[in-house]
Amino acid sequence: MLEDRLVSHIQYTICRNATYYYNRRVPKHAEKQYGKFLRYSLGKCPDLAAQIAVRLTSLLESTWSINQHIVPINISEPISSYQKKSYTLLEVLDDYIEIKDINKKVSQIAASTLVSLVGNKKVEDYTRDDAKLLVSYLKRKGNKTATIRRRLGSLSGVFNYAFAELEIDKRNPFSRILLVGEGLDSKKRGTFTPQQLVQGYKNAFDTRSNVKLLMPILGETGCRLGEIVGLRQEDVCLASNTLNIKPNQKRRLKTKSSARVIPLVGYAHEALDIVMQGSNGDFVFEKYNTEKESKTTAASNALSKWLKKEFNGLTAHCLRHTFRDRLRAVECPMEIIDELGGWSTISTAGNRYGLRHKFETKLKWMEIIRIDV
Repeated sequence: MLEDRLVSHIQYTICRNATYYYNRRVPKHAEKQYGKFLRYSLGKCPDLAAQIAVRLTSLLESTWSINQHIVPINISEPISSYQKKSYTLLEVLDDYIEIKDINKKVSQIAASTLVSLVGNKKVEDYTRDDAKLLVSYLKRKGNKTATIRRRLGSLSGVFNYAFAELEIDKRNPFSRILLVGEGLDSKKRGTFTPQQLVQGYKNAFDTRSNVKLLMPILGETGCRLGEIVGLRQEDVCLASNTLNIKPNQKRRLKTKSSARVIPLVGYAHEALDIVMQGSNGDFVFEKYNTEKESKTTAASNALSKWLKKEFNGLTAHCLRHTFRDRLRAVECPMEIIDELGGWSTISTAGNRYGLRHKFETKLKWMEIIRIDV
């Protein structure tokens, strides 16, 4: 049976069964080192085969130009160095998380869900249909469009990274996916009334439970739960009434603006004092910090279980929204509100320049909204 063999347009190559081969005779004086004939597979891509062939020809002829003491080269090395490597999604994900220094759980959840549906394929093999299948699956599972958008955003970031690093010329299949009714299924988060805050704070101090004491700390600082759960002892100075929110080896921060110094007033100060008296380790909440990580999810589940039962479904994050509403109600400047809560300021470009507000200025507004039980 005749082979499908064609003369290639690329010098020193032939094309057989859609695969390009480097194919040439060896000069007499180099036959001892290389043999009489060379034939190496260059793959199926003509552009890549041409690049490898040109490089290989240059290397060979430079060594063959020496008539004596020819040192043979390992031909497989320049070939493999030019051939593009393929990586699976989960392989790329590990590199992406390490290099980007991001919260790995968010990206891991998105990737593992996708893999469970279509498999752990090479990144270049994923398609738009895979993305649409993921969206359809998440909708059937009852996820809101905001959650679906976050999953798509996480995957889009991974694929952008992969395509750039691996020089893959392909449209990102997870970018610009349209979601029908996006945002229409969102519900406004509830907020605590002043009476509910007083009730919850009283309960927390009566029981002296570390979980319940998170309520006055969150309610009177506006912090994210992860920021408080991951606090080190050195981040809190009760003598100067300051709380320093900064990243550490177990807990990253959500944004650059999340790093901040917050005045400690009222029941946030007292609650932290109680918790720290019972902590002997480096972290304020020892129970939720292991050698490897800060267990924010476990703390959130424990706190929200109590809050939902006592306050008609309200959660720990509702305390943060309540904090913002309280500052807005007393006409606190938006810049200061954003700075206290670690929110990204988007109102004007000018707000992104210059120094932050003085501690005394922030303390003034914290004292205005302070709750006395």
